Amino acid sequence: MRLEKKATVASSSVAAILVVIKLAVGILSGSIAVLASAIDSLLDLIISLFNYFALHNAEKNPDERFHFGRSKLEPLAAVIEGTIISLSALFILYEAIAKIIHPTQMQYMTEGIYVMIASVLITGGLVMFLNYVAKETNNMVIRADALHYKTDLFSNGAVLVALFIVSFTGEQLVDAILGIGIAVYMIYSAVPIMKEGILMLLDVALEQEDIEKIKQILENEEAISTYHYLRTRVSGSHIFISVHTVYENQNISLYDAHVIADKLETKIKALFDNDKKVHILIHMDPYDDLEINGEEEEW
Repeated sequence: MRLEKKATVASSSVAAILVVIKLAVGILSGSIAVLASAIDSLLDLIISLFNYFALHNAEKNPDERFHFGRSKLEPLAAVIEGTIISLSALFILYEAIAKIIHPTQMQYMTEGIYVMIASVLITGGLVMFLNYVAKETNNMVIRADALHYKTDLFSNGAVLVALFIVSFTGEQLVDAILGIGIAVYMIYSAVPIMKEGILMLLDVALEQEDIEKIKQILENEEAISTYHYLRTRVSGSHIFISVHTVYENQNISLYDAHVIADKLETKIKALFDNDKKVHILIHMDPYDDLEINGEEEEW
């Protein structure tokens, strides 16, 4: 099993355990903060299961129906994850405001504190593991999951603080106010996840720094006089690059032109990490056909 899949299995297992514990204590205690954390863990479980499904299908080879594979399942998973986080945050916000308007007394404070301490410790271990996997694989889904559980870690810590304050002061509004803070933080954390996923679904180009490195490789090739129509796009862990190259020698053989194109592909692929699948299409021109095909747009 790939490391990315192991990460989603681990996060799903942790989320399932936390859902059961938090829901029980949240319902018994009447704590909005604990209940909000339980709902967040339930959504974590759903998201982690979907992430496993997305990773499993995204790595499938191209077939008759999907000629370029299913790599866009990765950014789609990130957008769905960010959306679910935002919706759950809005629900928590609603519940917190409702408690401010209609205050209720919290119970089973000691049990709630123990549950949140356990939650912080378990989630902290999971975040460390997900960060390790994200660093090793640079997978977008795992990076989003790591960021998601990191927000959970902070929110769980905030709930724990709230329970301590309510336990010692008896001020019930602290729970609701902290619930509002958690909701705002969740939305703030979800925006970058959704943004990156949407950009990939829209075929965002490589970073300008990477494009300049590709240009440098093309310009350093002595057999090429010029190039045009350089296009790039990112789709999950896949990178697509296409370019038209014009050869200095108009009478170059197809064999020699192909050898040079292969050499360029090797150099360009070396710019990226091994976990990235780089697809390069080089159109070999014996003469500059830019004027015939239309002027190239500048970016």
